[in-house]
Amino acid sequence: MKILFISLGCDKNRVESEYMLGLLSEHDFEFTDDETEAEAAVVNTCCFINDAKQESIDTILELAERKKIGQLKALVVCGCLAQRYQKEIREEIPEVDAIIGTTAFDKIFEALKEALSSSSRDYFESIDRPAVTYKKRLLTTGTGFAYLKIAEGCNKNCTYCIIPKVRGHYRSVDMDILLKEAAKLAETGVKELILVAQETTLYGTDLYGRKMLPELLRNLCAIDGIEWIRIMYCYPEEIDDELIAVMKAEPKICHYLDLPVQSGSDRILKKMGRRTNNAQIRELVDKLRKAMPDICLRTTLISGFPGETPEDSRQTMELVRDLKFDRLGVFTYSAEEGTVAADMPDQVSERAAVLRRNKIMAAQQQYAFESAGNMVGRTVRAMIEGRVGDDDPKLDDQGRPLYTYIARTYRDAPDIDGFLFVENVPYDLMSGRFVNVKITGSDEYDLVGCLEED
Repeated sequence: MKILFISLGCDKNRVESEYMLGLLSEHDFEFTDDETEAEAAVVNTCCFINDAKQESIDTILELAERKKIGQLKALVVCGCLAQRYQKEIREEIPEVDAIIGTTAFDKIFEALKEALSSSSRDYFESIDRPAVTYKKRLLTTGTGFAYLKIAEGCNKNCTYCIIPKVRGHYRSVDMDILLKEAAKLAETGVKELILVAQETTLYGTDLYGRKMLPELLRNLCAIDGIEWIRIMYCYPEEIDDELIAVMKAEPKICHYLDLPVQSGSDRILKKMGRRTNNAQIRELVDKLRKAMPDICLRTTLISGFPGETPEDSRQTMELVRDLKFDRLGVFTYSAEEGTVAADMPDQVSERAAVLRRNKIMAAQQQYAFESAGNMVGRTVRAMIEGRVGDDDPKLDDQGRPLYTYIARTYRDAPDIDGFLFVENVPYDLMSGRFVNVKITGSDEYDLVGCLEED
């Protein structure tokens, strides 16, 4: 039987989807991207912000129509939207056969089997169930990189965030389990591990009584075959000297950090429930850059948080101008029902939030382009992602085709950062291969270069 499996939302959802795909594959299900071939559909949903919620709802409704007219035999909905809106989905979309909560995704086979037998049942476990992994995983990222989810849930309780209510408290995955999974990924050809969680920096505090991310990193670096390790979702207040020292000492760890700061206004940071202020953010960035001058720093901001004034936005803009983050994204505030911030007075208009976001992004664009331009002339190590322009390649003097490949440097996380286009390559390069590239130019966020032989 062919299954249409749709995974929406973030990379953390993607890991769960890969576990579910692995489990279903053991029961002889096949997978298709063609909805006209599918006999059943599974949607792993997201509801972190309104746009993600709407995408999930639209996808479910579209598949429900196919079920209604008999083109699908079963429809299963899982993930964050399922956890948060089980009752509403059950009442308003009767075509959905099974709903699976965020901590019960290992029940996907049972749910799909029952749905195909015209039985309707929902699967939910305790929201604080220990983090679930599965022995088999079907990677959807290709062979070069894979996400390693090291924890589930969050204890921070930021006032704008619904995650603790749909993902539960912070629960680390046992280190032995992670190391076995990482070794297995390396055996399949994975070269880059990307560590993800709602917050990676607190890894181990619940299981071992202290922060164990540095030790986990050292152990991951010892795995043969792994060449890059990238750390995402680091809360600024939890980045300590030990973590910085390990990043500096271990050559496999990319000098890249994702540290969402959300605002440059102390007043707004306090309303958000964040644990840092403007001065502490500046101090941390200075410390990181002194320890690792080549570090690439990514952050995210929220514009239009309730009560944000033009002065608050100006302070955020000033932080961006002073710190010149290498990568930066700005989200307009999304009022999520059930959060503290949704009930705060002085909600900012969408128009004002968008204008403030656009102003910050315009300033950031200048810094990002300058950062890309400063790479010209350097030789960097890069991972090949794939080839472009196969249809009509240029020929060299000997009549050989010259190809252009897409690659990433240590400064580029998949799907969110830029690319490096490697031009005039006269032979095939496999995805996941590392090469040395001389940067010859930049095109806005992306870089252009040519191969340098090892």
